[in-house]
Amino acid sequence: MKRVRKAVFPVAGLGTRFLPATKAIPKEMLTVVDRPVIQYVVDEAREAGIEHLIFVTGRAKGVIEDYFDIQVELSNTLAERGKTNELKLLDDLQPQPGTASFTRQQAPLGLGHAVWCARDLVGNEPFALLLPDMIMQAEKGCLAEMVELYEKTGGNVISVEECDPAETHKYGIVGKGEAIGNGFKITGMVEKPKPEDAPSNFSISGRYILQPEIFDILATQERGAGNEIQLTDGMLKLADKQEFAAFPFKGRTFDCGSKEGFVEANVAFALWRPDIREKVIDNMQRLMKTVKPAQNGA
Repeated sequence: MKRVRKAVFPVAGLGTRFLPATKAIPKEMLTVVDRPVIQYVVDEAREAGIEHLIFVTGRAKGVIEDYFDIQVELSNTLAERGKTNELKLLDDLQPQPGTASFTRQQAPLGLGHAVWCARDLVGNEPFALLLPDMIMQAEKGCLAEMVELYEKTGGNVISVEECDPAETHKYGIVGKGEAIGNGFKITGMVEKPKPEDAPSNFSISGRYILQPEIFDILATQERGAGNEIQLTDGMLKLADKQEFAAFPFKGRTFDCGSKEGFVEANVAFALWRPDIREKVIDNMQRLMKTVKPAQNGA
C-alpha cells in the first residue's frame, strides 16, 4: 500500500454565484474571517500529512499561485517594522519550495476533467482530492480521519455525511456495507436517486482518496450531466474493479459555493475564534434586533 502524499485542488471554476466580486477575485480567495477559503482546505490537507499540493487552475486564477508564493516586499516590510507575529504566521502558511504545483484546465469540462488534468503531477500513486468550495470544521480534520481509514482498507475512500432521507435526490448516495475501522465498506453508488430508490441517506461530501487508475477511466469518460465529464461516473466504473470505503464525517461542512453557506461559514469560524468570539456574539445580537430586510430585497 502506497502512502497518500499528494492532494489535488480543483480551483478552475468561474464562481458565477458570487458575481460581481468574482470578476476580480477568484471565489477560492474570498475570505472566511481572515483567511481565504482555499487556505482552510490546504490546512486540512497538511494536517493529514499531505506533502505535495496540486492546484488545477484556470484563466484569471494567477492570484492563487501568487498567494502561495513568497511576497518579498511584504516580508521585508514586516521585518523592518518588527511585526514578528505576522511574519511567523505567513512563514507557517508558506509551502516549502517544490511542494506546490499548478496546472491549467483550459476548458470548463467538469470535475472529472479537472482531476484528469492533474494526472502527470500525481503520477502512479494514490492521491487525495479536496473540493475547495467545501470547508469543514472539526477538532480533527476530515482528511486526517480518512487517511487513518485508508491505512486499514487501502483502495479508495470517500467522505460521506448523513442527509435528510427526503433529499437524497440532491446528492450522490452510497450504499452502506459492513463496518471497518472508523468507517464502512461501500456497496454501491447512485447519483441523485429518488428517496424510495436510495440505498441509504449517506451523501458524498467533497473529500476523496483515489487510486491512480481513475485517470485511465477519465481519459475516455463520456460526458454526463451538464455535458461535463463527471467524477462520479468515473468512480462507478472504478468500483467495478476496486473497493471503496466511506468515512462518515461528524463535524460541520459549509458550502462556500453558495452565498448562504459562505455567510454561515464566516459566522461559524468567527465563533470558533476565542479572540473575537464574544465581540461577534454581541454584534450579532444587536444586529438581529435592529437590522431589517431591505425594501427592494437587495
